[in-house]
Amino acid sequence: MTTEGMKTYLFINPGSGRHSAHNSRSVLDRLNAIGHSPEVFTVRTPADVLACCARVRQSNAPCLVVVAAGDGTFNAVVNGLQPGMATLAVLPLGTSNVLAAELGITSVEDGITRIAAGKTKPLSVGLLELEDTTRRFVLMAGIGLDGAVVRDVRPIGKRFLKQGAYALSALGRALSWDAATFEAITSDRAVSCHTLIVCNASRYGGNFILSPGSSPFSDGLTAICITGNQRRTYLRLAHDLFRGKAGENRDLIRLPVTTIRIKGKKPIQIDGDFIGYGPAQLSALPDFARIIV
Repeated sequence: MTTEGMKTYLFINPGSGRHSAHNSRSVLDRLNAIGHSPEVFTVRTPADVLACCARVRQSNAPCLVVVAAGDGTFNAVVNGLQPGMATLAVLPLGTSNVLAAELGITSVEDGITRIAAGKTKPLSVGLLELEDTTRRFVLMAGIGLDGAVVRDVRPIGKRFLKQGAYALSALGRALSWDAATFEAITSDRAVSCHTLIVCNASRYGGNFILSPGSSPFSDGLTAICITGNQRRTYLRLAHDLFRGKAGENRDLIRLPVTTIRIKGKKPIQIDGDFIGYGPAQLSALPDFARIIV
């Protein structure tokens, strides 16, 4: 599938971790050089993204939506568009750029080259349903301790400390430890979890491989349950993640799922942003859009 001749939209977030005025000008110049003259949306919040996506939805023609930002902005775009209405592309200008790493995109220049080539694959996403809201996620959803760590990260800390803000929040959670567990229910079993990571991608928290078999191109999700509720459980997991040995960790139960229900009022994050509290249901949403690879 080619993107030639498509109406192009460019989302740029000045609050993204690697954003600069020079980077924005460079992205725009390079897109123009390969034949894409985008309508530019400068966005700072999910509300900004949703408002701009409403304008994109008014077009009936096939379009290319380029996100020059991080995973949070890309998530907001996915939540602002309808299934099948756009071809998506990502240029890594965020704090961690996990999606770009999943796609093998190493730089903005690499991303531009891939847009010029026009090769795409079908992107599947996850769907989170709470009592009062529904949200899509691209990479993962975290319930329990993982959700609490993301909830406690302050925007100013994320801006200046980047990944260090999450480490600082994790330290705070370790000092005020909550050992309570919750139940995750699939079509054929129930599991007691202290944290649950529902993966639509292999990576977690950057380039750490948590779920090697997961991919945003596959139709299903992988639910990874951390069964231990003590601090040393997470120390072992962190050690295994750094060594690339998370697949050998005995405190993890891995479940391939298309739908999973969460009982209890536990904090939930998706793609690095806090969303709310359970109970919840998470399910796979295959072939949401085409994405440049």
